[in-house]
Amino acid sequence: MGNVVTLLDRLERVRQTAPGRWIARCPAHQDRSPSLSVRELDGRILLHDFGGCEVGAVLTALGLEMSDLFEKPLGGGFRQVRSGIPATDRLQIIDHEVTVSCLILRDVLNERAVDECQWKRLAEAAARIGRARDYGQA
Repeated sequence: MGNVVTLLDRLERVRQTAPGRWIARCPAHQDRSPSLSVRELDGRILLHDFGGCEVGAVLTALGLEMSDLFEKPLGGGFRQVRSGIPATDRLQIIDHEVTVSCLILRDVLNERAVDECQWKRLAEAAARIGRARDYGQA
């Protein structure tokens, strides 16, 4: 959807409170007076019910889904990828590769001899970090 007009058409007792902001009756509970705040911001529709209803309940009552609140998918063009490796484990791997790189580069900065094995390990660390950075991009 991403179109606030479509959402507002499904609500009752809608009143604009400011540019890009409205209040309406919440369709998820018996609302005596309007308690649902609607805000349009940067292609997103933000909802908050001061009566305590969760956004999911409001959307269900309107026959909508969370994705209907956004003009375009979030994530800057990245597709979501499922992996068998938890994100915390991947971050630990990246942390390790950065540490390895720093130790080798410290030797370079201190003008210590760096052998071929260390240069290969530095290249491997850079490649692993690069793959982790690119992981999940479309």
